[in-house]
Amino acid sequence: MGFVFGFVLFALGITASVALHECGHMWAAQATGMKVRRYFIGFGPKVFSFRRGETEYGLKALPLGGFCDIAGMTALDEIDPADLDRAMYRQKTWKRLVVMVGGIVMNFVLGFILIVILAVGWGLPRLDSPPDNQIAVACVGADNADGTHQKCSGEGPAQLAGMRRGDKIVAVGGVAVQTIQQIASETKDRTGPIDYTVERDGKTLHITVDPVRVNTYPVDSKTNKPAATPVTASKIGVSQDYYDTSHYNVLTAIPASIGFTGEMFGKTFESLAQMPTKVVNLWHAVTGGTRDPNTPVSVYGASKIGGETVEHGLWNVFILVLASLNFFLGAFNILPLLPLDGGHIAVVLYEKIRNVLRGRRGLAAGGPVDYMKLLPATYVVVVIGGAYMILVLVADIVNPIKLF
Repeated sequence: MGFVFGFVLFALGITASVALHECGHMWAAQATGMKVRRYFIGFGPKVFSFRRGETEYGLKALPLGGFCDIAGMTALDEIDPADLDRAMYRQKTWKRLVVMVGGIVMNFVLGFILIVILAVGWGLPRLDSPPDNQIAVACVGADNADGTHQKCSGEGPAQLAGMRRGDKIVAVGGVAVQTIQQIASETKDRTGPIDYTVERDGKTLHITVDPVRVNTYPVDSKTNKPAATPVTASKIGVSQDYYDTSHYNVLTAIPASIGFTGEMFGKTFESLAQMPTKVVNLWHAVTGGTRDPNTPVSVYGASKIGGETVEHGLWNVFILVLASLNFFLGAFNILPLLPLDGGHIAVVLYEKIRNVLRGRRGLAAGGPVDYMKLLPATYVVVVIGGAYMILVLVADIVNPIKLF
């Protein structure tokens, strides 16, 4: 039930994020004197609607987004002659830009609010990950048949031998290692004291650890399920290290959240720039390969992650993922491609620059950009974007990213 509740709640969070994005456009248009004819959440058949003032508000059957219908968004739009002076394409440049960036700003503001909630409620994590061979130390327990670990207490062999959290294991028995998986692999079949080469505070140490032999159920790489029969393996009680979160009160959370949001912006735009390069990794995941955890996720995949975090009680991760999604939605819409907001912003800026140059030559301002001439490029973006989304969705269904 926890997974289902989290899945549905995250899906509603995505819907709310898109709906508020459209609210950003609507409120900006209303504030600058434009006419908003309709505001709907969802697509498809209409479930219900009501009218308040000159705007019809409503809900459609498929809650997969929403739209805001502003009169005269382009010169191709059919418009009542009485509303012609309020048509968006006839407004001053700054007003049109305010409306187009309104949705983007709304996503950024919503993401920031979620980060503040995270900072006050759970603390802010570090966005950079420790090296893959940097360890935390713990006790050693056997595995259960379902792949979970039995509870244990006290200090494990590694801790007893002198290893500390933050140490980096660079070699096991003289064999170089770079990840926690390689450390475990080099340890499991060895018996008796093992020499570990450890880096700590710029120094290289050799620590001898006497492992314990416990029953484990290795996970099959193809089925991702634990083996039916246990095998005995050596363990020393180390796991991959994770940075602790920093906690804040209501006052200190604001500046900390601003800095954290800046870091997330950098990560978001970096991920956005890498999207085209992830096609090969996504195809590899769809055709049976290992899913790269850094590949994009669909609405379904993100909701699944949300369900898993709630199932494990990790509400802080739930909020962080939802905040990340809002930053990504805002950043993605900045791209200067139609039909995205950034594409419309590019058209508005083009018209302004063109008219300034015409004015310097003593010419009258040019007419609105002919969107019909931009349709082929728009169709290309829609087709490529749609194919990419389908590929991501298929990957999320057949080979989803697993957090646990």
